[in-house]
Amino acid sequence: MLPNSVKNIIDCLEDLPGIGEKTAERLAFAMIGFSKEKLTSFADAIMAVRDKLTYCDICGNISEENICPICADKERNSKIIFVVEKAKDISLFEKINIFSGKYHVLGGLISPLEGIGPEDINIDKLVSRIEKDNVEEIVLALKPSIEGETTMQYIKKILENSKVKVTRIATGIPIGTDIEYIDSMTLEFAFEGRKDI
Repeated sequence: MLPNSVKNIIDCLEDLPGIGEKTAERLAFAMIGFSKEKLTSFADAIMAVRDKLTYCDICGNISEENICPICADKERNSKIIFVVEKAKDISLFEKINIFSGKYHVLGGLISPLEGIGPEDINIDKLVSRIEKDNVEEIVLALKPSIEGETTMQYIKKILENSKVKVTRIATGIPIGTDIEYIDSMTLEFAFEGRKDI
């Protein structure tokens, strides 16, 4: 019989994505082996996430300030906005260092089956940013799914009378993958996005 404190840690760890009961147990027992100092540091890091993190008032990125460092950076190009579903997506593009504009986090995708409409995600704020900052281009970087496509088409439609250029990142077949393992939607996007070589 495990002590309640250990059971509580296991239960909390199981709430994390991709963590099942066995992995949660293994992680909990690893933490039991930590020194008191390391456990305190771990607990402090979790409490800092609880107490210090907020969402940027402008783009919806996670931040410790009301305005995130990317939105506050005057060196970045505010005429182009990279639109993503989740704040986590920003870190993926920032790691590869290919984009020097601003971002916008929708906080979800339109999904009528799940009862999520345009008013439930951060589209209105995107439209007002485009108008206010005279944005020239938005790049849609949403997952290639029915929900992603629905969201992209909706955004394109509401912006069709504006001067802003609406583009999307290319989708297609990952390098090193056999064609036989590619789903039909990815193959369709790869075909439609073909270009000269």
